[in-house]
Amino acid sequence: TMVYGIIELINFAHGDIFMLGSFTAISVVGVFGINNQQTFLTDPLAVVGVLLVAFPVTMLVTGLLGVVIERVAYRPLRNAPKLAPLISAIGVSYILQNIGEDWRGPSQISFPAIFQDNIYKFAIADGSVIIRSKSILLLIVSVTLMALLTLFVQRTKLGKAMRATASDPELARNCGIATDRVIDLAWALSGTLCGLAGVILVMNVTAFTDTTGSQFLIPIIAVAVLGGIGQPYGAMLGALVIGIVSEVAAAVINPDYKDVVAFVILVIVLLVRPQGILSEIATRKEVAA
Repeated sequence: TMVYGIIELINFAHGDIFMLGSFTAISVVGVFGINNQQTFLTDPLAVVGVLLVAFPVTMLVTGLLGVVIERVAYRPLRNAPKLAPLISAIGVSYILQNIGEDWRGPSQISFPAIFQDNIYKFAIADGSVIIRSKSILLLIVSVTLMALLTLFVQRTKLGKAMRATASDPELARNCGIATDRVIDLAWALSGTLCGLAGVILVMNVTAFTDTTGSQFLIPIIAVAVLGGIGQPYGAMLGALVIGIVSEVAAAVINPDYKDVVAFVILVIVLLVRPQGILSEIATRKEVAA
């Protein structure tokens, strides 16, 4: 949604980027000799040390990958008809999938259990709520990054430049903002967050393949549309709504309908409120300021 807000292009390779991020994290962890044939690490400092290496390396790789993709596949087509970058985006998705298949093979892989996934059960009314330690890690990392991204977009000069470019690129350029660099920054941030999402995802699923990332394309688009295309805060809210509704549907109806629910929500939002939950709030006056 951040990329679309600036260049009005849906990155169909977004899921494939976090697929490569997952593979990168598995490779980084493997450097420490950690694999699926051994039990989890017992030393908390060792666990923290491995994660502090795996997270930044993965984020760096996928951030650079995002910039490379933009410069090679999208920037030359920036002034072309809308169909051209759309086809290019789909092509990039297939290229990344094939890179992942050549790298790790077509078979399912899983992330090594570097720490014990404890389960905490809390009694509520007539039932209970189960929370896993990996889910707690996911929540902490997600909330922290949301807060940092909010501070970056709202309080820093680069963040304001991104908002200005998203609102009116021509006016931003006339005000002296290097819009090409801002676009690079948006792709780098998108790739960075995508890579970290890949690490968190592969830690919380039992199996992962080169096509798993592309399977998240519909939920990703549904989240962006529900929150409001180009609205990072809307994407955060949309992700919570889609996630909760999908999990409830999986528990009440059938787990196979999780993606169907996301698609249904996408269609309803497009019919009822195509601008999303949060409408565009940036104005030319804000850009000039």
